[in-house]
Amino acid sequence: MSGKLYIVPTPVGNLGDMTPRAIDTLRSSDLILCEDTRTSAVLLRHFDINVPTASHHKFNEHTAVQPVVQRIESGETISLISDAGTPGISDPGFMLVRECRRNGIEVETLPGATALIPALVNSGLPCDRFTFEGFLPQKKGRNTRLEELSREPRTFIIYESPLRLVKTLEQLAAYCGREREASVSREISKLHDTTVTGTLGELAEHFKMNIPKGEIVIVVSGFKEAQERKVHRNKYRDKNEEDPDIN
Repeated sequence: MSGKLYIVPTPVGNLGDMTPRAIDTLRSSDLILCEDTRTSAVLLRHFDINVPTASHHKFNEHTAVQPVVQRIESGETISLISDAGTPGISDPGFMLVRECRRNGIEVETLPGATALIPALVNSGLPCDRFTFEGFLPQKKGRNTRLEELSREPRTFIIYESPLRLVKTLEQLAAYCGREREASVSREISKLHDTTVTGTLGELAEHFKMNIPKGEIVIVVSGFKEAQERKVHRNKYRDKNEEDPDIN
């Protein structure tokens, strides 16, 4: 009898965001796969989860998938967690889920924490349609991707490290225009959870003077939205110039 794979989100910051169902699922597992067993050990101890763990990260994912599939096929229940948030979203997980699906193994992903949705909603930018980019390429293909994003009509979301934030904001400003509206969220759900909004140019200058720490999420308004706002501003300006009574 085949077992089952659970994809279990963990808090991106505040441990209070861990759901009771996630805790119960981990406790009932035969094995918990962790992006970093040392990081996950803190979480598991906090919730008194005493289940064997094993490493499953981007450096061993290719070789670790088949042994995990075989264990599930033998009847074990295995859960996958990442250091923070939902596995598979800029974290290991995709390859394991794909291989389980190919082998007819049941997979269940629990709803839970992820950094991109709170950052998107908190930005005040349109969130009815959006695209998630994760981390941009560091070298090869980076300029091409930035050029493509400059014409993206939907709001787009990028993950970034604090050390590269200013450089990325300056590059986005160069490709998208310094007046493009955006936001930067950091330390989501943690003690110093902060969102700063403004134009790309303003944000680049702000973070030159205020060096950030922690996990970073950049949200940028889409090209269509930016163009519509520009047209609206121009119409408003023209109307004011035509009617001296309008201040």
